[in-house]
Amino acid sequence: MGKLRNKVQLIGNVGQDPVITDFENGKRMARVNLATNDHYKNSEGERITNTEWHTLIAWGKLVDIIEGFVAKGKEIAVEGKLTSRSYEDKEGNKRYVTEVVVSEILLLGGNNEE
Repeated sequence: MGKLRNKVQLIGNVGQDPVITDFENGKRMARVNLATNDHYKNSEGERITNTEWHTLIAWGKLVDIIEGFVAKGKEIAVEGKLTSRSYEDKEGNKRYVTEVVVSEILLLGGNNEE
């Protein structure tokens, strides 16, 4: 069970086209917003959908896969680890961010092209 310490698995739809960043040292990073949905029925029997948004970060060869095949609306499955960090914004306020650093990606569903 040593590998289960910090593991996240998500299946969802990409909310917007990925943002690819090329750094001066040659490294590349992809940032993807992923929506996951949870469904339940309320006390009146109405089906309610609760959408959660997750920020995904990918490095290395995963960036090439994301850049070539992932676009807004695409259904994907990812596995990775949860990370948290903080920073100061332009106004000097401390902001906290939680992200999933992706280690594996699986492209699901059909082609998004019309």
